[in-house]
Amino acid sequence: MIYGIGTDICDIRRIRATLERKGDRFAEKVLGATELRVFQYRRHRSESRGIAYLATRFSAKEAFSKAIGMGLHMPMTWRSCEILNHPSGQPFIRLHGELAAWFDARRLSAHVTLSDESEQAVSFVVVETLSAPRAP
Repeated sequence: MIYGIGTDICDIRRIRATLERKGDRFAEKVLGATELRVFQYRRHRSESRGIAYLATRFSAKEAFSKAIGMGLHMPMTWRSCEILNHPSGQPFIRLHGELAAWFDARRLSAHVTLSDESEQAVSFVVVETLSAPRAP
């Protein structure tokens, strides 16, 4: 059963401007540890791809916060929600700390997709309730 749906569109130029104004502090505030390493690697190889990566993660976290219905209020924090990729490239959500415990207690599962073009990043998240285990 669907618990919630969230979507977000992000102007990559706005993310670029914020990064220029605040420096790496902005990325460190938004990204979890694994995401931050990927961002730094991608940005080192290509500034524009690094910024697009940051924008897609920002957008996906906004969409996730909408799907769970709490916005950016505890236990939802930027760094407690990471948007990572399987080796195939498929994105997935990894939660940490209090947010992970809150999510697990409600038996929820999340699905995320994201995309970017030269000036925009978009994401879509569906959160569903896992069905109860069947009795033997």
